[in-house]
This record gives sequence, C-alpha cells and structure tokens, in this order.
Amino acid sequence: MTILTLLDYAAAIVFAASGAMVASRAQLDIVGFAFIACLTAVGGGTVRDVLLDRHPVFWVGDPMPILLASGVAILVFFTAHLVESRLRWVIWLDTFALAIAVPAGTGAALELGHGPVIVVLMGMATGSLGGLMRDVVCNEVPLVLKQGELYISCAMAGAITAVALVWLNLPAATALLACAGVTWVTRAGSLAFGWHLPVYKPRPPRQ
Repeated sequence: MTILTLLDYAAAIVFAASGAMVASRAQLDIVGFAFIACLTAVGGGTVRDVLLDRHPVFWVGDPMPILLASGVAILVFFTAHLVESRLRWVIWLDTFALAIAVPAGTGAALELGHGPVIVVLMGMATGSLGGLMRDVVCNEVPLVLKQGELYISCAMAGAITAVALVWLNLPAATALLACAGVTWVTRAGSLAFGWHLPVYKPRPPRQ
C-alpha cells in the first residue's frame, strides 16, 4: 500500500465524518447520511483524478474509500446525538481532513510529473471541493468561502510548501508531511487566533 493510498483512505474517513455531521444537522435519513459522507469523502479526489486523467478514478479502482465513508456515516448516524456542538465538530474535522487531502492531491500530481502550478492546483482542489459539494448540497454556508477565515489559502500554502521542498531535492514523503503540517497549522491558527487575509471593502465611487 502506497503513501498516496493511505492518504486517500485517511481523507475519506475524516471527510466522511464531517459530511455525516452536516447530514445530522440537516436531519437526513441513513441513506442520506451515506450519500453526503461519500460525496464529501471522494468529491475532491474525483475531480483531481478526472482533471489529471488518472484511470481509473481512485475509488473506482479501489472501492475501499466508499466502504470506509459508508461505515463512518452509519456510525455517526447512531452517535451524532451525543455531540453537544455538531457545527464545531464539523469545522475541526474539516480542518484535519484538509490537512490530509491536500498532500494526497499534491502527491498525486507530483507522481505524474506535473509542473508546480498544476501540483498546487490539484492540492487545493482535492482539499476543498469535497467540502464545498457537501455544504452546497446541504444548503450550508460553504466553509471554503466563509468570511474572516483562512481555508483555500491554507491548502495553497501547504501545496506550495511541498513543491518548494521537492524543488530542494527533499524526499517526497518529507515534502508531503510538511504540506500537511503547514495546511493544518494555518487553518487551525485561523480558527483559534483569527488569522485572516484582508477582505474587500467597498468604497464610494469617484466623482
């Protein structure tokens, strides 16, 4: 089992948990839980593989991510009522999932020999699109676009870190570990300490 396969499995588990938590907030049935969990778990990786022309798409060649996501969905269906603040759990689970999925997407693009721009974009897509699909389908405000927080920029920072370290001839495993660390620290720092980028403020038109 390769490191990329392990990253895909881990991302599927954590993203599925966040998806199932969102499903609980929407009060869906158990099939709805499984659908949202699987959509969140494999959405970003599916877009990545389609864009990179990887055949077959990772969960088609190996259905384990779907099985893992479905199992997590069933578990959350019967235990979500024990959680006091499901939104807080969604936010922090998503933070860990982002830190796993970005290296997965980055590593997949690196493995195929793509240049820095594509590598960074694939890391960002893998980390953010599953959660974006989840929030849109469940009619939630997308975490990716939430004002006053870092999200997609964290994915970009992590992927750029990996590209830079590979360019410095460090091992790919080291680069992906650093990618995960930078992604998680920046995202968690945004939540814990209010780190954010400047936001657009409208100004009166010039006369």
